[in-house]
Amino acid sequence: MSGVGPVEPGEGTRAWDAAEPPPGIRQELPHEHLAAFCARHRRAVLACTAAAALLAGGGYLFATRPQSPPDPVPYPSQVIDIHYLGEEGRPANASRGSFTFAVRVTAESGPAVSVVGISQPYAGLSLTSVPRPPFRTRTGFGHKIIVTMNVTECANTPRNAGLPFLDVTLRNTRAIEDHSYILGERYAHDFAQALQVACGNDHPSLAKR
Repeated sequence: MSGVGPVEPGEGTRAWDAAEPPPGIRQELPHEHLAAFCARHRRAVLACTAAAALLAGGGYLFATRPQSPPDPVPYPSQVIDIHYLGEEGRPANASRGSFTFAVRVTAESGPAVSVVGISQPYAGLSLTSVPRPPFRTRTGFGHKIIVTMNVTECANTPRNAGLPFLDVTLRNTRAIEDHSYILGERYAHDFAQALQVACGNDHPSLAKR
């Protein structure tokens, strides 16, 4: 055979055999390529793995951390303020030996407080109020209460009470408690004047009642 031209593949051979790498040169498989990549970037891979583990551990500790208990509700006497407003006109059905005045009751914070009872410590006096207990207060809102004291026995009244007070029973979601509120010098002055009028010489029957 003469002439120049491409060599035809012989019998039993394939055209792509020529494309196979020559002996001694092996082509890397995909998993080997990945292993080589990881080996070249080992430090970066280890750092990323450690960071992921740290984040996972921190998230678990945050999710399972002990929860601090909520702040307890304050006692009702700690949030209630009672302020003396002054004398009020005596009701038409009040007795001659009575003293009527007004106070403002305010719950300054926390949940609603109920006024369960209002009383006074002196045996010679009785007390009524409008509204009558029990009633609830609204936080931050002043409630005006009209209180009437009736003299029942002058011998058991405090003629020289320096700082007379009211006994108030309060209740909220935490506790129920009795608390004494001193209403100040103005109330003490009006209280003493009212007793003087009720148990003075103008009404001797009250003094011996």
